[in-house]
Amino acid sequence: MFVLPVLVIACKEKQQTQGPPPAVAITVDTVWDSHITYHDEYPGTLVALDQIELRPQVTGYITHIYFKDGQKVVKGQKLYSIDQNLYNANYQQAVANLQVQQSNLDKAQKDADRYHELEKHDAIAKQQVDYAEAALQVAKKQVSAAQANVDAVKTTLGFSLINAPFSGTIGISQVRVGTSVVAGQTVLNTVSTDNPMAVDFAVDQGEIYRFSKMMKEGLKGNDSTFTIAFGGELYPQSGHISLLDRAVDPQTGTIKTRLVFPNDKSVLKSGMSTTVRVLNNPSEMQVAIPYKSVTELLGEYFVYVLGDSSKVTQRKVVLGRQVGGDVLIKDGLQKGDVIAVQGVQNLKEGSLISISKSNNNSH
Repeated sequence: MFVLPVLVIACKEKQQTQGPPPAVAITVDTVWDSHITYHDEYPGTLVALDQIELRPQVTGYITHIYFKDGQKVVKGQKLYSIDQNLYNANYQQAVANLQVQQSNLDKAQKDADRYHELEKHDAIAKQQVDYAEAALQVAKKQVSAAQANVDAVKTTLGFSLINAPFSGTIGISQVRVGTSVVAGQTVLNTVSTDNPMAVDFAVDQGEIYRFSKMMKEGLKGNDSTFTIAFGGELYPQSGHISLLDRAVDPQTGTIKTRLVFPNDKSVLKSGMSTTVRVLNNPSEMQVAIPYKSVTELLGEYFVYVLGDSSKVTQRKVVLGRQVGGDVLIKDGLQKGDVIAVQGVQNLKEGSLISISKSNNNSH
């Protein structure tokens, strides 16, 4: 009957004997604000400023290749020739036809001139003069048609020789001598420029104003903020912002941005993936704290702030970008706050603490 009251009394006596929980040893830091310089990073892709697939405009067999795969080419340089026999024959035939039509025109012109002279002396019927004048006009039109045909066939003959459309680098040939190619279909090769090279990357629409401003500054030569990296290796030359695309992608809410980099040593290749680094040096002071002082609970972030009586209070914060071992704080802390840095895993709201080491913030 009396066992339960005895146990309750014993538990109370035990709790009184234990006393309050011991203080948690922590390291603290004082929050300061300062100018924080860091790089925003974006995935990017290298692209050629000019690139074109070479396709034949006439059908035939490749008769000659005038370059080596991967070499530099200059605008107008001969690259491929396609069998010209048929197209040259067509051209010669067209020229011969033009000469025939020109002879017919000469004869029609002489007839018309002679008939007009006879008409002045009433030595010929008016109808004969009209016939001669009509024949002259027909002959002129036939010459014009023959000349147009010569021009067209000459153009086709010219298409049998393929030249570089601009200076750049040519790739590996997709055809060899003797290969049959079809007009407008067969891909012969690809030519692209490689110095300078462009880098395309997407930025959120909320950053359009910022990048537009940097582009205007870039026009004045202030473009050292743009660099690219491959793994952990930084490309030694900086670039400049070239353009923002005409519109935001409605599906992703981003806009394509293009940078241009010099490529004197040809180490940048079209299609390479890279990391775009944009230097961010804001004019306003920002708060940064050690990232290890932040705890997460259900998707929200908190720090422990020292209050009165050597106790801590849990405070919600809004995180910004992580910079090295620190993280920027958008909201929740201000200059002068003292926060727990080490030992936070043992803290909770209202925990009694003992400061094992005090560290003045050096951010």
